[in-house]
This record gives sequence, structure tokens and C-alpha cells, in this order.
Amino acid sequence: MDLWAGTEPGVLVLPSGRRLRGRGLRRPLPDGPAPGFGIYLLGRAPCPVPWETRWVRWPDFRLPTSPGDLHDALREALERAGSERVEVACAGGTGRTGTALACLAVLDGLPPARAVAFVRSHYRPHAIETRGQARFVARFAGN
Repeated sequence: MDLWAGTEPGVLVLPSGRRLRGRGLRRPLPDGPAPGFGIYLLGRAPCPVPWETRWVRWPDFRLPTSPGDLHDALREALERAGSERVEVACAGGTGRTGTALACLAVLDGLPPARAVAFVRSHYRPHAIETRGQARFVARFAGN
């Protein structure tokens, strides 16, 4: 199966080489292949899509209501990204999505202290919008 190309908009290449697409759900679905799995970080359940999904309840500009649910969903996403197209998305694609992508980088082996800068450099410069989100990444345990 072809996975996300590293040149597609919103695709983050993790240190291990696994690729995940981050995006904002307020924008139309990008051209190209659809994901096989998506994690949606929203305050309420996402609209149905034709691929498998996981919803993590996460109000805008805040933190996930259940960090354990987020950790489980991100572990699944990282595992599946080895053989499937995986996307991580919130409404705008910047704060919650950036925070989750930084946590995925930690799960992938990057030290938490470097994860925010990594995502801002390789995904979006303004990813991870609040100090609380940055602190969440700094304390995120990859185990």
C-alpha cells in the first residue's frame, strides 16, 4: 500500500520515518488518497467518514478530557502508520493536532523537550497554541 508522500501538505515524517497527516476539519478534504484511519480531536463527536476512526474528546484550546484515551489512540495511530495512511485532525489543524503530533513524536522516541520544536519545524510553525498544550507535551510519557 502506498503511504503518504513526504511532500503532501500536512504530512509529518517522524524520526522513525513513519508518516502521518495532520489537518484541520474546517477545510475540505485534501486531494489525493483518503486515510485508512483517523484520530479526531474534538469537543464533540466528528461527522461520519468512510474510513475507520477514533474520537478523543478534546475541547478547543484545552487539553484532552482523558489523557489515557489520547495515549491509547496515539499508540494505535503510530502502529498503524507503519502500514496505513493515518491522519490526525482537529477543527483548525494547529493546536490540538499539533499537540497530538508532538506526543506522537515522543512515542516515536523523540525526547519530550524537543517535540514541540520538531513539530513546529516539520509540520506548522504555530502548532501547539497554548502554554498548557506545550506543558502537556513536555510531561507526555512515551511508555
